[in-house]
Amino acid sequence: MLSGISPWSILLILIIIVVLFGTKKLRNVGSDLGAAIKSFKKSSKEESEDNIIDSKSSSKDKK
Repeated sequence: MLSGISPWSILLILIIIVVLFGTKKLRNVGSDLGAAIKSFKKSSKEESEDNIIDSKSSSKDKK
């Protein structure tokens, strides 16, 4: 499917995106995306820690 896309066409698409949106807007989008990913990882880590704590407490209750 992507075999028809050459590196030059990808470069051209990137140049058009930079011209349309500007570097400042793209920088803001990039930082917002990075913050969203960081927040998602943090919440996933907290959720898994909660599950570990819950499973340990339930195994103690069974004994």
